[in-house]
Amino acid sequence: MDDDGIETDAWAADEGPGDGGPIPASAAWREGDHPGRRKFFDLGDLPLEADPMGTLPGVTLAYETWGTLNQDHSNAIYVAHALTGDSHVWGPAEPGHHTGGWWNAMVGPGKPIDPTRHFIVSANVIGGCQGTTGPASAHPQDGKPWGSRFPYVTMRDMVAAEIRLADHLGIEKWRLMTGPSMGGMRAIEWAVTVPERVGAIAPVGSTGATTADQIAWSTSQLSAIKADPKFRDGDYYEAADGDGPHVGMGIARMIAHTTYRSESELAERFGRNYQGGGDPLGKGGQFAVQSYLAHHARKLARRFDANTYVRLAQAIQSHDVGRDRGGVETALARYTGPALIVAVDSDRLYPLKNSQRLDASLSGSNGVKVVHSPVGHDGFLVESGQLNAFMAEFEQAL
Repeated sequence: MDDDGIETDAWAADEGPGDGGPIPASAAWREGDHPGRRKFFDLGDLPLEADPMGTLPGVTLAYETWGTLNQDHSNAIYVAHALTGDSHVWGPAEPGHHTGGWWNAMVGPGKPIDPTRHFIVSANVIGGCQGTTGPASAHPQDGKPWGSRFPYVTMRDMVAAEIRLADHLGIEKWRLMTGPSMGGMRAIEWAVTVPERVGAIAPVGSTGATTADQIAWSTSQLSAIKADPKFRDGDYYEAADGDGPHVGMGIARMIAHTTYRSESELAERFGRNYQGGGDPLGKGGQFAVQSYLAHHARKLARRFDANTYVRLAQAIQSHDVGRDRGGVETALARYTGPALIVAVDSDRLYPLKNSQRLDASLSGSNGVKVVHSPVGHDGFLVESGQLNAFMAEFEQAL
């Protein structure tokens, strides 16, 4: 353990009962792994907005669907995942899926987004690590992982791929596009890029353009990953279990997770309590909050990929619906459909004022719906009662 309580040795070796043994260099889904509930769409070559490479060849999107598309294709809902999410929005942890559905509280029979009434779609984004073409995927020239060769992608590139998926599924217009955080960014980008194909949007804890503060937080996370010598400039896929960039990605997760919770919640939950009775004041112990962050760092390493973390964080930094469109307000004016804008009052990563700017610029919004929670940004996962009530009322009015 280093001076900051970061258990560097534990991330590179067996961690004890229940921890699952050495952490793989990457937890990315690879071709040949169990597909789980994924379906795969080969969309061909994808032009890229900003990368000098120009085009990403041979792109595959991994996606999941629930429910049945009705005769006039009017019941389709797209659920867009956040930074470390994927297409597995609803369902159990099972072969092919490391964890249960990340929005099981919102999606399911009797829930606001209901597969008995809706045709629900979610895809892993370009650059992801759960079946969609990303840094761990095989490069078409040599069959080895893309690794450091994988290009820079923007939020608009991700939406361009999702538009092709909608075409493939025969969906001309989504009844609703929703998602939290990065997922909300894509819902907003969809509404500005192709407003005629979006019936309604419901971004949760999101923004029309990332701010300097948000970019600063993610920059420190990217620096932590790249500073890990086991990151190997992004070419670590052949490394043995326990020899991947787990420390760097773990530190990135610690920084991110701190922004996902509020100061008051951490104070109330952990205070200055010691973990396990050990004294952290120079005697080898640690504070309870340090143990909590290290736990989340290890959990992420067992289901995610460091290169994907880098590329998706960079895509979030790129997010600005007003870029080359006359500014955020002008761009948002392109969309005049219904909008449910949801914010968490204690969110310090995407604060309330971000949602207020969306509300002021979208003619179809009727005020920000505020989730009251001490938790912070993660309130969109924790406060399902409040959020589901907002979503149910909005969806039923469409």
